[in-house]
Amino acid sequence: MVQIIETIDVDVPIGMAYDQWTRFESLPQFLDAVDSITPIDATHTRWTVSIGGAAQQFDVELTEQHPDEGLAWNSVGEAPTHAGVVAFHRLTEGSTRLTLQVDWEPSGFFEKIGVLTGAGARAVKKDLIHFKAFIESRSVGAGTGHGGADD
Repeated sequence: MVQIIETIDVDVPIGMAYDQWTRFESLPQFLDAVDSITPIDATHTRWTVSIGGAAQQFDVELTEQHPDEGLAWNSVGEAPTHAGVVAFHRLTEGSTRLTLQVDWEPSGFFEKIGVLTGAGARAVKKDLIHFKAFIESRSVGAGTGHGGADD
């Protein structure tokens, strides 16, 4: 099992950062390998990802959700083994620290090569940089609800 932990500070209030992250269908706008996320029900989504040019599809279960604090998830079924946690920490009234932990079991050739070369960690860091650019470009008035699959 590979574990990647990355942290980034964003210049938006904690509620805005949390709300955007829980708008699961918008995650592909800043997560490069994620092609789409489709809600199944209140705690399950179907992810389509492309890794090394190969598309994979798997279901994810939201296992914990604490508004303005964090959420956790894991893959279900015969999916690639994948789990994660994103935690939100208020730095100031207008800035937030995100810590993202992703645990996964590389299954294909490209995934195993990616582990050896550190590509997975670089991809997660790049995704957080994309999230920072994405969320900071949005107006402060956006994302006022506490999201989730139903928002």
